[in-house]
Amino acid sequence: MVFRRFMQMRIGIRPGLESLRGNAARLACVLLAAGFLAACQGDEFGYGPKEQRPVSASIKRKMTDLNMSATSPIMIRIFKEDSALEVWKQTRSGKYKLLEEFEICKWSGDLGPKFKEGDRQAPEGFYEITPALMNPNSSYHLAFNLGYPNAYDRAHGRTGSHLMVHGACSSRGCYAMTDEQVQDIYALARDSFKGGQRSFQVQAFPFRMTPENMARHRDSEHLEFWKMLKTGYDHFDVTQTPPEIAVCERKYVFDATTLVQGVPFRASAKCPDLRISPRIEAAVTAKQRKDDEKFQMLAARFDAREKRQKRWEERSNRIAEVLGSGQEEEATETAAVETASDAASNPGAIPVSPEQPAQTATADAEGAPEAQKRPGAAVETAYVAEEKPRGGSVGGFFKRWVPFGPKASDEGDGIGPITTEVVPAAKP
Repeated sequence: MVFRRFMQMRIGIRPGLESLRGNAARLACVLLAAGFLAACQGDEFGYGPKEQRPVSASIKRKMTDLNMSATSPIMIRIFKEDSALEVWKQTRSGKYKLLEEFEICKWSGDLGPKFKEGDRQAPEGFYEITPALMNPNSSYHLAFNLGYPNAYDRAHGRTGSHLMVHGACSSRGCYAMTDEQVQDIYALARDSFKGGQRSFQVQAFPFRMTPENMARHRDSEHLEFWKMLKTGYDHFDVTQTPPEIAVCERKYVFDATTLVQGVPFRASAKCPDLRISPRIEAAVTAKQRKDDEKFQMLAARFDAREKRQKRWEERSNRIAEVLGSGQEEEATETAAVETASDAASNPGAIPVSPEQPAQTATADAEGAPEAQKRPGAAVETAYVAEEKPRGGSVGGFFKRWVPFGPKASDEGDGIGPITTEVVPAAKP
């Protein structure tokens, strides 16, 4: 009997264990599915963690068309005035080509470098971005730090921190992109590090460093600084590879190597003996000579234009003054007509010319009785002469011989003024 009860207990326990095993299996499946769905959670820019997403399909097609590897090095150029951010990428030939130009959503400040913390000025200069400056956890979608202040900035005592290229289209001294744009920029930088690039260069300029733009801004206090930046711009322009950047004597030097191996460049110290590739130096010198000639020509043209503009403004001001005095004379005539209207409605009143001071009118009051004897005199004194009609000789001919129309004649027709004892009614 005991054995029978024991067997019944085992039979009763087995369905419970099988039920628990089934529940555990179902729970494991649910957890696995939840983890899979979390990993595949996407948004409008792709699926998976945002910092690991690939570049967009359009960028991939461009890389294929331009003969670029997905992991080849990159370089970024920024132009404030155009609100443009360019991504250049190395082709299989070793030269760099423009892969994509993005419109900067917002940047703060004005043209010119950043000087101090809190001035809300976006920096200008040459900056090296390492993997440590990449921020996949940015509150502005994705970001990388520019590394401001660099050696040049520190040598000039400039301060600032957390100057970024980031998303969210909001800037307080940064270069702000849209989330979609920074997604591609971040992916291109990340892939270049995967390909072995140790750092990529960001060149931040006020504008495209052409002779035309330099001439337009020739009066800026930052012109000498911009001429130095233009040298780096020219190095890239003639070589199509990012220049090597160093700082000594508190200025940038480009594509330079020290003659004595192992002697470093120090930002605030005297530059060591250095050498630039003769081929690069000759090409840059030729370009700068040509650009300087064009700059001088354009600067002279702009100066002449400004002088003409200044003369035109002065002439316009003089004309405005003359017209203003003419308007005053017209106001005087209008006042005289209004005075005449008052005199016509009141023949006994003494007319006063608007140009006479008040005391003159008082002195003339002594002649009032005579004026009152000749009511027409008041009328004749009050009404000022109107302008002669144009083409007076022809008008006089018709007025003299045509038996209809006004009977009055011009002053030059030889007919004297018509007097009347009847005072005309007041003007409405």
